[in-house]
Amino acid sequence: MAEMSRTEWESLCDGCGKCCCIRLEDEDTGQVYITDVACKLFNPETCQCGDYANRSALVPDCVTLSPVNVSQLHWMPQTCAYRLVAEGKDLPNYHHLVTGSRDSIHDVGMSVQDAVTSEELVDENEVPTRIVIWPGEPDID
Repeated sequence: MAEMSRTEWESLCDGCGKCCCIRLEDEDTGQVYITDVACKLFNPETCQCGDYANRSALVPDCVTLSPVNVSQLHWMPQTCAYRLVAEGKDLPNYHHLVTGSRDSIHDVGMSVQDAVTSEELVDENEVPTRIVIWPGEPDID
């Protein structure tokens, strides 16, 4: 991974959108829960960031993935291509680098396409009631 160009690294993103969903951590146990509430910049139709180039400035807690930090981010989706590659695993059969189509992840239901609500539309106190388990994510911790 360290030898990948920026373009090669960026091409790993499968476009699932799971990493753009708000997560909650139990302070006592450290357990991480994922919700169906997405970052204000996330476009639920395209499963892409609405301002990718400026995301870190607009959303200060947005994490920029890199070959250096990806293996340390235990909260990343288990189906995430970055995580899979970092763990030495194969890409799933629906990944666009396998199928040749960016739509294949949506076609098999492994993305959050049209299934999330913007954080701007959800009261902060309601977020804990919106915990979900996305397909392929049986035991995020």
